[in-house]
Amino acid sequence: MSRKFTILIIITILIPGLCRGQAFIRTSDLFPRPGSPGTLNIVQNSSIDTLLSRYIAAKKNIRTSDGKQAIQGIRIQIYQSSVRTAREDANKVMLKFLNDHGDMKAYVLYQDPGWYKVRIGNYRSLGEAYRDLMMIKKEYPSAYAVWDNIPFPDQIR
Repeated sequence: MSRKFTILIIITILIPGLCRGQAFIRTSDLFPRPGSPGTLNIVQNSSIDTLLSRYIAAKKNIRTSDGKQAIQGIRIQIYQSSVRTAREDANKVMLKFLNDHGDMKAYVLYQDPGWYKVRIGNYRSLGEAYRDLMMIKKEYPSAYAVWDNIPFPDQIR
């Protein structure tokens, strides 16, 4: 009986310490205002800070195909194929698109088991992509919006 009691005491002491090991970020830490006069006071329930911390921790490791930190966003897919010449065809479609619309970003993506895709743009929401989607659908009727990892707006060049 004393062993069970000792183990129960040890577990009771260790569990709160393990739960404290999670990272916690306050909302006021997310919005620093360097060099600006005044202060920022956010009055809110502490559970909101907990939810924000969990959301940030979950989204922190999203990366683009070239390794940059990314966010979930929208791209417009105009081509998809898995035929033998899909790689060359995807490059041709991308070059044709860039010749017609040089101001937009275009990407050729490979996805197992052998799909080559051409995706356009870096949009943060479907609302931003809608106007371009309607314009692109005139030339590429099978175009549609897809969720993809896009680089942070300040990393887009």
